[in-house]
Amino acid sequence: MTTLYSRSCMTHQCAALLAWMVICSASFAAEPAYPTRPVRLLIPFAAGGGTDTLARIMAPRLGDDLGQTVVVDNRGGAGGNLAAEIVANAAPDGHTVFVGFNTVLTVNPVLYKLPFSVERDLAPVTLLATAQYILVIHPSVPANTLNEFIALAKQKPGAFNFSSGGVGTPLHLSAELLSKRAGIKMVHIPYKGGAPAAAALLAGEVQVLFGSVAASIPHVKSGRLKALATTGITRSKVVPDLPTIAESGFPGFDVGSWYALLVPAKTPAYAVKRLRDAAIKTVALPEVHEAMSRQGLEVETSTPQELAARIKRESAVWAVVIKDAGIKGE
Repeated sequence: MTTLYSRSCMTHQCAALLAWMVICSASFAAEPAYPTRPVRLLIPFAAGGGTDTLARIMAPRLGDDLGQTVVVDNRGGAGGNLAAEIVANAAPDGHTVFVGFNTVLTVNPVLYKLPFSVERDLAPVTLLATAQYILVIHPSVPANTLNEFIALAKQKPGAFNFSSGGVGTPLHLSAELLSKRAGIKMVHIPYKGGAPAAAALLAGEVQVLFGSVAASIPHVKSGRLKALATTGITRSKVVPDLPTIAESGFPGFDVGSWYALLVPAKTPAYAVKRLRDAAIKTVALPEVHEAMSRQGLEVETSTPQELAARIKRESAVWAVVIKDAGIKGE
């Protein structure tokens, strides 16, 4: 009886194991391959900008990991909204991917009436990189620290002009947020891009600029500009001796650029995971990491949930700044 019972148990165990293997095989078979054709990275700005540069650094290696060609597709226009709309309306299969810039995702929905919803129509994949800004002033301004400049600005409300790459850009909103937090009044002079805004400061047409760390530091070293602080929550690795605005009396001040991948809503979870895994591996490659560092970018990745929370949190912050400053979309 013992032998028959043992054989019976073994038979049942084998049957159970076989059933489990069949179920697992069916599960794997039910999950389609991804990607099955070239993947398009939609860039919200023209070639040559930070988002485009990051995408072109990543594309070849990302393609190697995915086993498909990754095509960089620049669709500038409407402040980045055009590319975002294309992705929002694309087939949710993971083959059309948005390389999102933070203001397109957190500022534009406040400034403009959009034909799509970031929250409803785009699905976060992962954060890719972040970049701090640096607050620089013209040498003619008699201040050498952030607190000296703020004290001077309080004595002379509206006496200082700051430039930016346009209304609603990160450089514009950074200055507005500092003005709000510090209780000072500066005059905004928008230019058509970050380069003309920096040139205006160098020429003395304006006195203040929140600029790119990588682009500004050479002018600081040459004495053509004075650096007061950086905008991240921690000090910049590029200029570690320079204090942050947060540690200069404004706790929690954390502003900068960030870049992320998003896909159309309802993209299958397996495609989102495959894309995220490939992107994280790509930015971790030494050659990719080094190329990003040369552009002033720091690698930072996230889960889809963390990225969604970041978009929601920053959207709320900028909504208040935009309302208080009376900023209108152009």
